[in-house]
Amino acid sequence: MQIKRRYSVSSLVLLTGISLALLPSAASAQAVYDAKPMLTALIVHEDEDALHRGRYLYLSTERSDRTDGHLWTERVVETKLGRIRYLIAEDGKPLSPERAAAERARIVEIGAHPDAFQKREQALKNDETRAKQMLQLLPKAFLFDSPAREGPYLKLRFRPDPAYSPQSMEDRVLASMSGTITVEEATARLHMIEGRLSQDVLLGFGLIATIKSGSSFATTRDRVEGSDWKTASLDTDITGRAIFFKAIAKKQHSEHSGFKHLPDDLPFEQAVALALAK
Repeated sequence: MQIKRRYSVSSLVLLTGISLALLPSAASAQAVYDAKPMLTALIVHEDEDALHRGRYLYLSTERSDRTDGHLWTERVVETKLGRIRYLIAEDGKPLSPERAAAERARIVEIGAHPDAFQKREQALKNDETRAKQMLQLLPKAFLFDSPAREGPYLKLRFRPDPAYSPQSMEDRVLASMSGTITVEEATARLHMIEGRLSQDVLLGFGLIATIKSGSSFATTRDRVEGSDWKTASLDTDITGRAIFFKAIAKKQHSEHSGFKHLPDDLPFEQAVALALAK
């Protein structure tokens, strides 16, 4: 039985999802706060983390377009070539023997053809690339209210800066967001970001796409070991219309847990074996 794996999503939906990912919820009318020093430190630390990020094995549960609306439980192994995802349950139930055999065969095929796997994974890094680009725009495109302290975190609400002039469609979506960003004060590391569109966003005067009001995104990151931070949860709910009235709908809820640090020099074939381990 062939496992259905849908990794391709329209670039427009990906673009919009990542734009939303960098924004949060609820505008505020308080005095403007200069958040640039904090955001600058945060961006520096995120860039450093990207260069020295450790690799992990963890358990992922996800319900999304990729899973056809089912709840998938996957064992994920991070490698230098990409993330190996091994499906072990659907909707809380173990796979049938036939489907489990097909999934194991798929993972074995990955181990036999790492170059092809790397090419597929490279295409999926668009999300991370755009996320970094949007993060760089946060200090430029928004006004921030004074932070509120919540335990070890500082929580800042932000809203669009009317003086900012978007330079691209990515900017246009981003600059329309209002939301909240939560930062661990001691380390200037991103803990949470959540955002929502308060009104429709028209791309190309609505001829290219319209992203509907209420579209939202939220992500939470937690410290897992030492100075490493990993995504613990991700929620995306985007609706709208694209060119020729094609419906846009991107929904995802995923949670990651049970992180186990892996050696940086772990051979790829051993990573494949870890994915298959029972």
